[in-house]
Amino acid sequence: MSKIVPAILAENLQEYNLQVEKIKTFAKRVHIDITDGEFAPSFTVSESELWWPESWEVDIHAMVARPSQYADALIALKPSMIIFHAEVEEDLIPTLSKIKQAGIKVGVALQKQTVPSSIERVLEIVDHAMIFSGNLGYYGGRASLIQVEKVRLIKKIQPAAEIGWDGGVAVSNALILTQSGVDVLNTGGAIQKADNPTLAYNELVEETQRKGVL
Repeated sequence: MSKIVPAILAENLQEYNLQVEKIKTFAKRVHIDITDGEFAPSFTVSESELWWPESWEVDIHAMVARPSQYADALIALKPSMIIFHAEVEEDLIPTLSKIKQAGIKVGVALQKQTVPSSIERVLEIVDHAMIFSGNLGYYGGRASLIQVEKVRLIKKIQPAAEIGWDGGVAVSNALILTQSGVDVLNTGGAIQKADNPTLAYNELVEETQRKGVL
């Protein structure tokens, strides 16, 4: 059964606070997006503005061009995990190793064009691999289900990796993604833009628990 993890992607602190309020009564693990306006074309709240309830387990997804410049500030926030993108031009391994030494889990996100075998060295050291099927820096991506083939390819390289999915998670595909071996369904718009976020979250959870066949 996949975990439904609500996501936060906010342009400013006021919007960020509102999104926290929408999910704080039911969220346990939360995915927080930040961007730099370079790797991703949009701007979000900065790492210095991030906060969350003490009870949350937080994964920070940093869509930034130079992860090494963000590592210290993100480590200081003490999240559960920090995720950077495979497509950055830096060598990720020193930055990921530094974060792991601080006792924080590390993840790598793969965009649609990225083949797992091309980042084998990175996959070998991460705790989490996130299949990214969305639009960098925006809600409303579509789930490209052909990307689920990456689950098998990632596991071949790193059998212990937790598999995440980001982009277009909805009731219509949550069961398929679950049965395809995805462990974590990061869900933004389907919860944050719902008239009743709690109901939307519960419906997604129920869908991942439903018996069915592919």
